[in-house]
Amino acid sequence: MKKNILIVLVLIGAYACQRPVSTKSGKETWVFLMAGQSNMAGRGVIEASDTITHPRILTIDKDYQLIRAKEPIHFYEPNMKGLDCGLSFAQNLIKELNDSVTILLIPTAVGGSSSKQWLRDTVHRHVKLLTNFREKMAFAKTQGIVKGILWHQGESDANPAATQVYTENLKKLFSTFRTYAANDKLPIFIGELGTYSKTPEQWNHINEAIRQYVSTDPYSFLISTADLQHKGDFVHFNSEGQRIMGKRFAEAFLKTMK
Repeated sequence: MKKNILIVLVLIGAYACQRPVSTKSGKETWVFLMAGQSNMAGRGVIEASDTITHPRILTIDKDYQLIRAKEPIHFYEPNMKGLDCGLSFAQNLIKELNDSVTILLIPTAVGGSSSKQWLRDTVHRHVKLLTNFREKMAFAKTQGIVKGILWHQGESDANPAATQVYTENLKKLFSTFRTYAANDKLPIFIGELGTYSKTPEQWNHINEAIRQYVSTDPYSFLISTADLQHKGDFVHFNSEGQRIMGKRFAEAFLKTMK
């Protein structure tokens, strides 16, 4: 019986999320942009519960239509779509907000992208990274209040040359993000790389660079991932890890409200 109920809910959610919706309801919309590379874009296995929608958790499709959010949220790499941390973040956050708030998630992450490529506005996997982010930010500002950026990236920078400049790259890139947002105090939440890499020394260097950056920016917040597991490839978080990371992003954001 429970299984049949879940199937019905999934079918209802799948139908609802395909219909365009609107934020113009007199309610307040909080917008969060998701940026980085594959662990933000999502590579986890999607389960039925990840496709159940909520009327106050929205995202966009590739044509900028507002739809109810379900996984997968990112759409830039159709052959590599998977579970990211976005829906978990929104589900954990919405429980703590009053009914007047709607959450809108804007995906911009593209797998395999380096910080240098973001800074140079490189076309990567058919996406012009920084231009796409700027356009999504401009759209976000028309839909509600931009409340923060969720960032997870660094695997592509985990080499001796790139780790030396990673902190400086984050400084430049996040300054640009905030310029696009017209908010130099916009919170940016930064997930650490996992601790399961086959090249742990280089991944540790990236995490050290992230911590160094966070120590200099009072409006950035570190999201720990040390206890999370990979999905079998020693690169990408498994589904449980993605859901936990989403919860931690939400907890970090809620602390900024106190």
